[in-house]
Amino acid sequence: MAKKLSHLDKKGKPKMVDISGKGDTEREAVASGLVRMKAETLKLLVEGGLAKGDALITAQLAGIMAAKKTPDLIPLCHPILLAEVQVELMPRPEENVVKITARAKSLGKTGVEMEAMTAVAVSALTIYDMCKAVDRSIRIEAIRLIKKSGGKSGTIDLE
Repeated sequence: MAKKLSHLDKKGKPKMVDISGKGDTEREAVASGLVRMKAETLKLLVEGGLAKGDALITAQLAGIMAAKKTPDLIPLCHPILLAEVQVELMPRPEENVVKITARAKSLGKTGVEMEAMTAVAVSALTIYDMCKAVDRSIRIEAIRLIKKSGGKSGTIDLE
């Protein structure tokens, strides 16, 4: 039997999923992504030499704020009380990338995957914005869910 899309009603119209019957469980999601740039750009970013300031700290804060705003950005996404959001940005000079990892936690009726992935996406966009004046070839790549836990599906480890 084929799975149905949970955000569509019987007529194919968008709907918010009813989670009122679900029990509260501890939920966690981890997502990651990459921002690829020229070696010179990464060096400027790491050394704090960008005209707009410290891109790594700014991107970290932007990611945390974005996770908190996820239901405002993604239609039909439930507003949830986040217990914790962590965003880590790791420059990898050997690959000319910044690896972004975000972790979101909640105690509730629905998961936090969208919050973790939104945190990564907005962190990456912030780096792009702060570096674009010196490097127009920057690429945002591979934003994906790495792991989720909680709820009836339990733990799903994708990496």
